[in-house]
Amino acid sequence: MPDPNPDALRFLQTRRSRPAKTLAGPVPDRAALIPLLTAAARSPDHGKLEPWRFIVLETPAMARLAEVVQARGAALALPEEQIVKGRSQFDQGGLAVVVVEVQKPSEKIPALEQTYAAGAVCLALLNVALAAGWGANWLSGWPSHDRGFMQDGLALADHERIAGIIHIGTETSAPPERPRPNIESITTWLSR
Repeated sequence: MPDPNPDALRFLQTRRSRPAKTLAGPVPDRAALIPLLTAAARSPDHGKLEPWRFIVLETPAMARLAEVVQARGAALALPEEQIVKGRSQFDQGGLAVVVVEVQKPSEKIPALEQTYAAGAVCLALLNVALAAGWGANWLSGWPSHDRGFMQDGLALADHERIAGIIHIGTETSAPPERPRPNIESITTWLSR
């Protein structure tokens, strides 16, 4: 018989991301962040490739990245409202962790499985931050998909890309619950 952990199950069934714009200081310091990163790195990893790494963005880096977003948006001739939205997560944030997908050569592990593993790390970091009592949110946005931003802002190599940016801070207001998927409409049972 299984040995249930009702507290963990309840947490996972009721977890709720906190909007990044509602996060404020204090933010976790390095000593508080290391256990969160350690837990996130225990994500499923077929082939033990560790196809991810972390970049911790502290406040001065966030301000610099907001300027990189501004410059990249102008270079791409994006509408001003899109640029403002893209830079807002860096203008408003006090701490974020970039989960970088690092594609590694493997004859056995397809690239897509490495992408899934990096995504699992994002979700694990989001959940562990929430479980530790912090507010947290997983964001992306157009800068996360712009190769120029990845290179100019984060010095990512060609075989790397942003899987997600996890903002972590102190929750200033509880978000309302939102509609969740209807499990019956998205579940198929096969008996044979």
